[in-house]
Amino acid sequence: MASNAGSGKGSYEYVAPYYDVLQRLVFGNTLLRAQETTLHSILPADHIVIAGGGSGLVLESIARLHPSGLTVTYIDASPRMIAKARRRNYGDNKLQFITAPVQEVALGSDYDIVITPFLFDNFSGALVDDVFLHLHGALRPGGSWLNTDFSADTGMAQRTLLKLMYAFFRLTCRIDATRLPDMDARFKNKDYSLVEDHRFMKGFVTAKTYRKCP
Repeated sequence: MASNAGSGKGSYEYVAPYYDVLQRLVFGNTLLRAQETTLHSILPADHIVIAGGGSGLVLESIARLHPSGLTVTYIDASPRMIAKARRRNYGDNKLQFITAPVQEVALGSDYDIVITPFLFDNFSGALVDDVFLHLHGALRPGGSWLNTDFSADTGMAQRTLLKLMYAFFRLTCRIDATRLPDMDARFKNKDYSLVEDHRFMKGFVTAKTYRKCP
């Protein structure tokens, strides 16, 4: 679970100062490695939106591949997460940092890449669709959507860890979600093609690249 970019009641403000430490204690570098797996889809001069990027570690990974030339809109609802992201080394790429729920941000419709790092596991009910459809409208036809998240379609140990994670973030961040939304069905419903599907931790962590129908 990453910082909440939507308008639900949850907030990562309280855990922001030690979020990266907690993440490494539980997952090591697996979550960042999963995100990095799909970054090769980014091309020079791409226009990118990152929704719910949290503390911004992925910005440094992107800058190693493309030290300049990219235009990135970075959105997160947590001011403390945005403050941490601003301090990352993102090279000479052009960054716009926005502290707001993603579905309230006017994005246009010409992004080449949408990146959602562990975003949708925060949401429940209609908010999942609100965020998904808003980002879907921002991605140009033929663009790529890089989505990393957790999967409930795995073993007992991983499902138990997922329940513990939801309990922890419900207590500390007041997120109201209790289970993972079916994002594969939403992408399929909008005629996206699945072009990459990487699995980590026995399938508990997934990194997928979807291409929007031209």
